[in-house]
Amino acid sequence: MSLLTLDHLAVSCTDLARDAPLVAEQLGCTLPVQGAHPDMGTHNRLTGMGSDLYFEVIAIDPEAEGPGRPRWFNIDNFTGPPRLTNWIMRTDDMDAALAALPDGFGAPIHLARGDLRWKMAVPADGVLPWGGWAPAIIEWQGTAHPTRTLPDSGLRLARLTLHHPEAEAMAALLCPLMPRDTVQFIPSDTPHLVAIFDGPDGQIRLD
Repeated sequence: MSLLTLDHLAVSCTDLARDAPLVAEQLGCTLPVQGAHPDMGTHNRLTGMGSDLYFEVIAIDPEAEGPGRPRWFNIDNFTGPPRLTNWIMRTDDMDAALAALPDGFGAPIHLARGDLRWKMAVPADGVLPWGGWAPAIIEWQGTAHPTRTLPDSGLRLARLTLHHPEAEAMAALLCPLMPRDTVQFIPSDTPHLVAIFDGPDGQIRLD
């Protein structure tokens, strides 16, 4: 069994009300569920992508109090149009996962929303390793998980690629911890994520 499994993908934006519909249009689906993270001062829109993967668009919540610390995903410093910024890996053993990873992935923070309970490793400065392009690590508590209640968009992830100057070093460390072909690491001068989804009308690219 792999220590890490892909849990969800995140698009960051600066204005959720304005930008989430733009992402939904690009995907050819809706993002019907909205949530908030009071402990982080962020809010999101969600949709399901099958039995074990979901998708979120996330932004700073202008009506929430600041968390008194850097927010996750380095979203305090996000600018520009909405784009795919984060991949989040699920683990059943947060302590073991963090022990297998280098310093910088953060310390676990306990969070809750409705029936959902989870731990998320959040770096003190909000920036994940490799300039923010390492996966975030989450551990769900109990049996509740967003995919059990989210509507299914009909989209299925066909391929996830991470383009990065240190792609080979990232692959050497992370690939042994996750199922084969979870993500393809491609050397590139410009870091970015690309997700290819299979949909009812063909493939959709999101980056």
